[in-house]
Amino acid sequence: MTHPDRLRPHEVLGLKTVRAACPELDAAVEHVRAFATLMHDRRGQDVFDWIEQVYDSDLPSLQQFTRGLLHDQDAVVAGLSSTWSSGQVEGQVTRVKLIKRAGSSSEPDHQPITRSATESFLEYTDTR
Repeated sequence: MTHPDRLRPHEVLGLKTVRAACPELDAAVEHVRAFATLMHDRRGQDVFDWIEQVYDSDLPSLQQFTRGLLHDQDAVVAGLSSTWSSGQVEGQVTRVKLIKRAGSSSEPDHQPITRSATESFLEYTDTR
């Protein structure tokens, strides 16, 4: 979801029109934005107040999401509070899987990736 401050004027107007026509969507947008703020500001300790607000609304999908959060409260609070991120590691794992998949295709006409092609790919992705 785009931060509200980054929306173009026509997007703000369109979103305002849609939200005015659908109270459930308006409530969902407010809850999702509040959760995004919790994540951005690393306020994990405030997640329980947010969960209570979601329970007070009539949004079954978000209520189901909050029930999932309550299954491991300590991990949720730590995850929302921590400055540590596994994003870089996950990106590297995905890259290795792509290379492996491309090199071990079971298609009969497929030529395995050569070492130089793999190196080119790695160089390309490292410079991005």
